[in-house]
Amino acid sequence: MEEKTNVARILDKLKIEYKYHSYINSGAISGLEVAKFLGEDENSVFKTLVTVAKSKKNYVFMLPVNKELDLKKAALAVHEKSVEMIKQKDLLPQTGYIHGGCSPIGMKKQFETVIDESAKNFETIIFSAGKIGYQIELCPIKLSEIINGKFFDISK
Repeated sequence: MEEKTNVARILDKLKIEYKYHSYINSGAISGLEVAKFLGEDENSVFKTLVTVAKSKKNYVFMLPVNKELDLKKAALAVHEKSVEMIKQKDLLPQTGYIHGGCSPIGMKKQFETVIDESAKNFETIIFSAGKIGYQIELCPIKLSEIINGKFFDISK
């Protein structure tokens, strides 16, 4: 039996169906390596990025592992003048997650979350289960309902 992450426990509690993927001992570090190891389309494997705005508010953005976050589009999506990536040392205290294992589900505080609109091209997307080595596969619409997220074009 694989180790259950908090994200999996939250989804179980909500009675939401999902697939659990593990890449433990795969040597995969980057999102692209994870997608390749899992044999999945890199457009359907998403990374979770945490930002901080000029207003000091944090925002979460999810986008395919083969894309980059467009900071101008991201700021537009959340009605801020500008956003920048959170400092790595601030990630764990703010979210409860470490770099490489950050999930949009189960953060210490639910921040406003934007999912790249390309997610709607897939029945399911894959994203971190909240711990390095584990991924969750879930319908993007279902995900947006759980985290009260919205879809917007945020990639470049």
